[in-house]
Amino acid sequence: MTENNPDPAAGRQPSPWSAEGVERQQDQRPADADVAQPEAAPQQPPPAAEAEKPVESAETSEAYQPPPMPPQAEPSGAYQPPPVEPSGGYEPSGAYEAPRQYPRTGEQVLFGSAVSGHQYGPGGTAQYQVPPQQHAIPVPPQQMRVGAREPEHRAGGLIAGVTVLALIVGGAAGSVGGYLVADSNKGSSGPVTNSFDTSPTASNSANPAPGTVEGVAAKLLPSLVELQVRGQTGAGEGSGFVISSDGLIVTNNHVVADAASGGDIVAVFQNGTTAKATIVGRDPTSDVAVVRAQGQTSLHPVTLGRSDDLKVGQGVVAFGSPYELSGTVTSGIVSSLHRPTRAGGDDGSQQTVMDAIQTDAAINPGNSGGPLVNMQGQVIGINSAIYTPSGAGQQQGGSVGIGFAIPIDQARRTADEIVKTGKATQTVLGVTVTDAPTGGASIRDVTANGPGAKAGLSSGDIVVQLDDRKIDTSDALVAAVRSHAPGDKVKLKLSNGHTVEVTLGGQPVPTN
Repeated sequence: MTENNPDPAAGRQPSPWSAEGVERQQDQRPADADVAQPEAAPQQPPPAAEAEKPVESAETSEAYQPPPMPPQAEPSGAYQPPPVEPSGGYEPSGAYEAPRQYPRTGEQVLFGSAVSGHQYGPGGTAQYQVPPQQHAIPVPPQQMRVGAREPEHRAGGLIAGVTVLALIVGGAAGSVGGYLVADSNKGSSGPVTNSFDTSPTASNSANPAPGTVEGVAAKLLPSLVELQVRGQTGAGEGSGFVISSDGLIVTNNHVVADAASGGDIVAVFQNGTTAKATIVGRDPTSDVAVVRAQGQTSLHPVTLGRSDDLKVGQGVVAFGSPYELSGTVTSGIVSSLHRPTRAGGDDGSQQTVMDAIQTDAAINPGNSGGPLVNMQGQVIGINSAIYTPSGAGQQQGGSVGIGFAIPIDQARRTADEIVKTGKATQTVLGVTVTDAPTGGASIRDVTANGPGAKAGLSSGDIVVQLDDRKIDTSDALVAAVRSHAPGDKVKLKLSNGHTVEVTLGGQPVPTN
């Protein structure tokens, strides 16, 4: 377009494929072209619906008719290009969201692993997030049908039409080629085999092999219990395991503590039956409790093992009801032993330190009170706590592969006393301790007439070893003492090289 030709149509050459272009070509034919051709009958102008003449077939005189196209919906508007995806990668299921970055400000042991009440809606059910709606990838609407005439940009309209036609012809050619290849393969590659033509394998009806996770699960699941607790200050759920056919169940104290001063406990068994349960007794310092399910006569009690001969690396299986997913089974190993862990008490103080078994078997909120089992199906611990990095942006985190269980030797002694007397006795040394700057447990106060005082311990002494166990912190000394029973004799090695023999004492545990 120039200033001397303001009309866009004045300087445009008509497309040779358009009706106007065909007429101009006929007008420009040489004179002898009319002589060489027989006289043609006068032609009527094509109907308005026929914008262009059909393409003549190269082999026949009949006009080529493109195969009928399936009906298409008219475009609803201008084509909208798909949104530009973020540089981090295309997310087909929805908007891209950058991964959260959490500050690593320290570490802590999460108090227990029961699901707390604020995570539950009416009826005690867990609140789950609905997955984001899946969005289909946008597809550009069809701009024109084959043979449609576009008022402007005739060349572009022709290219679009020819492209679609080429795709149709190419697709047909590809189908023929594919058939020929498939047909030729039948004779060259032998018979075709298909997985769907074979019979299904035999059902796996064999009994699980002893010493496998499957075998342990088959043995323990009938004894697993989910405990739903609702009290005046909150509601939650945890786990437990049956220790008597008439309904005695062992669990964590922090699982049932909300119901201790007025509340309800419902025991849910693996066969789906439920029963109301009441607290027999509990020990906040060791985080052990016993409840009784009412009206039971034929439950399946577990087999209790021992924890004093555990080895790091041996296989274990954890059971529980994380997030109300009852009957959950996870497996791992014993990661460490004698791990001092503050987990079970109301305030996480030194009074609640336990001599824990560390495992990488997944333990999540709701697993609390469930059994930790060896590969012979014997209970060797009670799941009680999990490690969670601080600053994770959540009040309760999930498993990071670091879980803690109360050794069954300690739990068995406490639970047995609760069943017989309704109370528990705590093993004590009769001293208060703090961390020594040079390592060890520094004695700050000595209880008069207590076990430590009788053995000659005094304020300022630093304990660095109990029997053959190294003591590097005050919590380590508390955990080592708690692993023993009242009346046991132990030898304490002090930092000055002296060794003191102490007969450990016991004191009743307050439950409120």
